[in-house]
Amino acid sequence: MIALGWVSAVVAYLDVAATTRVEPRVADVVLHWMTEDFGNAGSRTHEYGARAKRAVQEARAFLAGTVGVRTEEVIFTSGATESNNIALLGIAPFGEKHGRKHIITSAIEHKAVIEPLLHLQEKRGFEVDFLEPGPSGRISTEAVLEKLRPDTLLVSLMHVNNETGVIQPVAELAEKLQKTPTYLHVDAAQGYAKVPEDLKAPIDLTSISGHKIGAPKGIGALVTRRRGWDKVPLEPIMFGGGQERKLRPGTLPVPLIMGLYEAAKVFQENRSRWERDAKEMRERLLAALGKTRFQINGDAGHAVPHILNVTFDGLNAEALIVRIKDQVAVATGSACTSASYTPSHVLTAMGLPEEVATNGLRFSWFPGQVSDFDPDGLAETIAYMQPDAS
Repeated sequence: MIALGWVSAVVAYLDVAATTRVEPRVADVVLHWMTEDFGNAGSRTHEYGARAKRAVQEARAFLAGTVGVRTEEVIFTSGATESNNIALLGIAPFGEKHGRKHIITSAIEHKAVIEPLLHLQEKRGFEVDFLEPGPSGRISTEAVLEKLRPDTLLVSLMHVNNETGVIQPVAELAEKLQKTPTYLHVDAAQGYAKVPEDLKAPIDLTSISGHKIGAPKGIGALVTRRRGWDKVPLEPIMFGGGQERKLRPGTLPVPLIMGLYEAAKVFQENRSRWERDAKEMRERLLAALGKTRFQINGDAGHAVPHILNVTFDGLNAEALIVRIKDQVAVATGSACTSASYTPSHVLTAMGLPEEVATNGLRFSWFPGQVSDFDPDGLAETIAYMQPDAS
């Protein structure tokens, strides 16, 4: 066994945009469905399978209610990356068949959206417009609508940016696109449960990730909302077994599904308090950082309360992380790309100078998990490292 107890004993975890700690209630539920009610939801000949199937349907119904869709419109996946791929690659054959091979997205999307779209562009002849948001980090609805064409198959726009926390106008855009034949896909990995009303808008395809809200890694969902009685025309990208309406074959991971269900319930029960405490934590952190010289990257007026991206004057972000690693766990950007020391593609697309884009630091927190965090001590360390302004 690998001993990791030292990590949480000293270091405040401020990287929940990368992943969250599994909630204790969730861990108990997952363990129960792994060791006691361990049946296969596809087994029809005994009560073990029947109980698992009923549990999955209960979980599906609850999650459907959180985004205002029918129960059967929720497809369980391994997470938002798989959901994004099923949505983007799964709708492509319809576009090819009907001569609609134009897609609109943003240059600040997660790589789990950008890379499938680049595949469609480079290998299958699709034309993809990557919109840039400007310094606010927010794509306007008008900018998207201006790019619409008769052959526009899809718009893919994330809900909450994973690096800046800026909320995109997906609800407004969904209403506008309902009047057109163009479908809307939303990567809601960072926004699900945190900005719930947005996702009840008529979004055709919504990708959800469990491990951003206290569920285990490896579970998520794709919401496939009908337009009236018309299904979104998706084709599977994997085959074998026919589970999840043939869009996601394979044995259903009942323990993980039940973990996602429980995490969504816990978050829903505590969301108001979470939002209040997250805002209070943001205010404390910003007040402390007033001792330093920094800029906030992205429009703070349109951001979730628990993600803050800043660049500190005259400081290299990688060097800073090394210096403060015994105080806080933070990141320079997406966990999927932070291993490479290059300017953030998000901050670059916002038109920020290379020095700013290379040295953006992301703080992200769940307030109940950082009660011992001392923002003043962190600010003092950073201020000490900064070169004299003169």
